Amino acid sequence: MNSPQEPQKSEKFAWLGQALAFIESVGNKLPDPLTLFLLLSLLVIIVSAIAADFNLSVIQPGTSETIAAVSLLTPDGIRRIFTSAVKNFTDFPPLGTVLVAMLGVGVAEATGLLSALLRKIVLIAPSQFICPVVVFAGIMANIAADAGYVVLVPLGAIIFLAFRRHPLAGLAAAFAGVSGGFSANLVISSLDPLLAGITQSAIVLINPNYQINATANYYFMAVSTFLITIIGWIITEKIVEPRLGNYQGEIDFPMAQLSVAENKGLRWAGYSLLAFTAFLLVMVLPPQGILRNPETFTIIPSPFLDSIVFIIALAFLIPGIFYGKAAGTIHNDKDVAKALSNSMSIMGYYIVLAFVAAQFIAYFSWSNLGAIMAINGAKFLQSTGITGAPLLILFILVSMLLNLFVGSASAKWAIMAPVFVPMFMLMGYSPELTQAAYRIGDSTTNIITPLMPYFPVVVAFGQKYDKDLGIGTLIAMMLPYAIAFLLGWSILLIIWFILGLPLGPGALMKI
Repeated sequence: MNSPQEPQKSEKFAWLGQALAFIESVGNKLPDPLTLFLLLSLLVIIVSAIAADFNLSVIQPGTSETIAAVSLLTPDGIRRIFTSAVKNFTDFPPLGTVLVAMLGVGVAEATGLLSALLRKIVLIAPSQFICPVVVFAGIMANIAADAGYVVLVPLGAIIFLAFRRHPLAGLAAAFAGVSGGFSANLVISSLDPLLAGITQSAIVLINPNYQINATANYYFMAVSTFLITIIGWIITEKIVEPRLGNYQGEIDFPMAQLSVAENKGLRWAGYSLLAFTAFLLVMVLPPQGILRNPETFTIIPSPFLDSIVFIIALAFLIPGIFYGKAAGTIHNDKDVAKALSNSMSIMGYYIVLAFVAAQFIAYFSWSNLGAIMAINGAKFLQSTGITGAPLLILFILVSMLLNLFVGSASAKWAIMAPVFVPMFMLMGYSPELTQAAYRIGDSTTNIITPLMPYFPVVVAFGQKYDKDLGIGTLIAMMLPYAIAFLLGWSILLIIWFILGLPLGPGALMKI
């Protein structure tokens, strides 16, 4: 890979390139991510003991429960570290998601389906629109919860490579959409009712009769989808890709026309995908479909959404097998088994990294350090006495900073909502507005915090194209997106606020 600084390609942003190069250099001097998470785990253990020794604690708003720092250096803490190590690993949310999804993707790649499909796209698609399509697809991927991280992020790299563009730029564009634009979407995702439920529990502290719906932020988030797509497109092509320079690795996507066998394989892959889609529709569309919620018969939430990762794996696996049989790249079940096995073998580093990262995240949760930091941050915001648009901006910044330390959107909102929703309501601002502002801060820093559970996953994907890629490189690539998303999204909210537009159906700015 070329030197990260390519001033001849982007003189306009030379100062930014220098700043990012410095961040990358400093970040890459950090230990290997595996070692870093190990050191962070040890640091949490030590800090938890110090915090507990000083009796550090806070009062949980809404419940009046005392949350105290818990030392992990006590006999009970040490026993918990030893006895829970395996459970921490097996319960680590990204682990199963990544491995199951990669089973299907691995077969589709091994049989040649992905290569043939991408070549087909390259031959007919306008290359100038590939970048916004990747970013937009990333944003829309949060319909499938966390599956976008393990399917679309590596796919973004492959798509860019197929177009003779730097694969890390494609990876960054997809990651920006999936994670930086996590709250935006054109449809209601599983995140909307989850956050609305937490907001509702905070609303009752002020007005038990006030109801918030899952569609509370729909209008704003639908418009945000296009804003994030445009910003992600500009940042990728004007800043990120020029810094990366020309890709020096192997490009194994021949641009020749597809062979007769490959076209036949694509047809059969398409037939099988249509059949699989029809099978799913039969179980989802009927009012009492098998994959609907068995009690309420809704789709959100439902077994369909709960099984989305397995469904995505099958959506790659089944067409991959049909493609391989029709194109002659697989001949029997042993070939399929070999492809499945190979897809797991390339995930070896990630599996080891996931074990250490899972321990760190568990220790941080047990110590209560994250909750204490979040509540103290909320108290600080309350103490400022600021109102109006400046208050919204400050609230977004607090949410953004807390997201660097508490990764889960729902866990963080469960801590913050009882403080900020009543506070904003007493000032005349609607819970829907508070929730929308929180979602901006929560999304924009996902892509630059190593504490986000899927950050190690993206590092592992990136090392396929640059074996020296470290945390510093990834943060330097994603920082321009985080800053641009934060500024653009905040400006959009302020304009929305000044104009008094509804955030969703029946969701006004003020109460």
